[in-house]
Amino acid sequence: MLEQLLIFTRGGLILWTCKELGNALRGSPIDTLIRSCLLEERSGAASYNYDAPGAAYTLKWTFHNELGLVFVAVYQRILHLLYVDELLAMVKREFSEIYDPKKTVYNEFDDVFKQLRKEAEARAEEMKKSKQVGKPVTNNLGKKQGQVQKGIMNGGNQKKSGPESGSDGGDSDKVKSRAMENGHSNGSNGNGVVQANGKENGSSDSGAFDVNKLQKLRAKGVKKTDTVIKGSKATDTIVKGSKAEPTKKIKKNRVWDDSPTESKLDFTDPMSENGNENIAVVAAVQGESMMDKEEIVSSDSETEEDEEPGKDSKVEAKKKGWFSSMFQSIAGKANLEKADLEPALKALKDRLMTKNVAEEIAEKLCESVAASLEGKKLASFTRISSTVQAAMEEALVRILTPKRSIDILRDVHAAKEQGKSYVVVFVGVNGVGKSTNLAKVAYWLQQHNINVMMAACDTFRSGAVEQLRTHARRLQIPIFEKGYEKDPAIVAKEAIQEANRNGSDVVLVDTAGRMQDNEPLMRALSKLIYVNSPDLILFVGEALVGNDAVDQLSKFNQKLGDLSPSPNPRLIDGILLTKFDTIDDKVGAALSMVYISGAPVMFVGCGQSYTDLKKLNVKSIVKTLLK
Repeated sequence: MLEQLLIFTRGGLILWTCKELGNALRGSPIDTLIRSCLLEERSGAASYNYDAPGAAYTLKWTFHNELGLVFVAVYQRILHLLYVDELLAMVKREFSEIYDPKKTVYNEFDDVFKQLRKEAEARAEEMKKSKQVGKPVTNNLGKKQGQVQKGIMNGGNQKKSGPESGSDGGDSDKVKSRAMENGHSNGSNGNGVVQANGKENGSSDSGAFDVNKLQKLRAKGVKKTDTVIKGSKATDTIVKGSKAEPTKKIKKNRVWDDSPTESKLDFTDPMSENGNENIAVVAAVQGESMMDKEEIVSSDSETEEDEEPGKDSKVEAKKKGWFSSMFQSIAGKANLEKADLEPALKALKDRLMTKNVAEEIAEKLCESVAASLEGKKLASFTRISSTVQAAMEEALVRILTPKRSIDILRDVHAAKEQGKSYVVVFVGVNGVGKSTNLAKVAYWLQQHNINVMMAACDTFRSGAVEQLRTHARRLQIPIFEKGYEKDPAIVAKEAIQEANRNGSDVVLVDTAGRMQDNEPLMRALSKLIYVNSPDLILFVGEALVGNDAVDQLSKFNQKLGDLSPSPNPRLIDGILLTKFDTIDDKVGAALSMVYISGAPVMFVGCGQSYTDLKKLNVKSIVKTLLK
């Protein structure tokens, strides 16, 4: 049974709801749909599932982009209503005819909806009956047996279409003739089946690149300074690697004596007489953190490709011709259809994937942009590719812009007024740089006159406590440690108690690196978060990863939710993206992480010194993704 059907504007004004249904929905499925799906550029999905205590709903929707209307249907998930899509299409068509932007009440639409609903239900019932009548006869031997029986009932005269059909001579001859098209049997086995290993068109491999020869060369250890790759038709290309390689600096080897003195083995910074590091020297070397510097984005042309006259319309020119595409850009198109958008969206998807955006997310983004543009009128003197790119840019800015404000400095002062320490927990997979970037955050907080304490809760990895102790000594920050093989949840709890006694404003908790599918370690992390209730959970991830970022973040959130004993488990609040200086223009991991988790990128690590921490510049990322 249909629970509810609503019509509202993109601005959030509800124009009409079905009074006949009048069912009180449990929870807030509509608000959740808008917040988690429509605003997060997931509107290209087919449906959205919402779980509430005592109810499970499925929501389906459609847009009228020209009028700016949204049509949403809600029904119980267990029912699997077949007529909802058709009903939404009919309601959209009928309501758009009576819609008036100045009007907010549409009581006359109640009778129209009743009739539309009856028609949709009747069609669904007829379709269901027709499917049951036309269902093939099956028995307990399975589907294949039923297909054989059906073939017997038809007298065995039914012919299969396609290359698999070999029941009569005609089909077999077709396959053979196809294989003999270029005067060569192409490795066929006499039954009309083409062998996979046969050589096509009778051609030899003389002009192709021989992988076996390359492997033999590698086995012999031949120096490949000049590699000649010969193509069948293309000109020979010579790739020279010896001249292009820059001269590498040779690292000076350390000289180890038979009985080295302690001073020779000490490669740390000079220490003062009382055993503490000279913080003035460190501060002079490090300077101001990049977090407090505003990054200036050049206001050049938004897309360089728009300046090139033929580049954006190549696909359209191939499909419809140059005159047709130019006429559409001058005169405008009545309404954009999905077929018009597909070439430009495919090019955008490929471009996003080359920038390290996960394929699944790039595809969903393109589907969402298509849903937001379908049915809109193309403005005069505007190309479809430019319209699609502008819509994609708006979508990317909307995704990367934080939905809620997380100001750590403000929250730290608010916690200080309440007489407690602000707790930040750093989590992530192995080797992403949690401890190093924790020290960068500590240095940034120090510059704002905030008392920081580190908690060494990585009691699993050898050397983790010593690494954090070195950072604490260099920054002259107190560290709380209990050694190895201790319960990290208890260590974190004692560290927070110590910070409250000593008056530390912030406690930065370092945790062990763990893979997202390591259940024992994920259970320990979930316990640490449940016992200590931190104010902020930061996921530390690499900017180098592409598709793996989706798996890491989704499984981290899933495990934190599944393994937590709390009915309202804490999930990841923000993202710290490391190694951002190593990726050039492949910045897609930032988009993938934000899209899959909904958490903003709060810090970006861009070097190895304490100052190399900055904010994510949304405009710069979007410009890089689309250029």
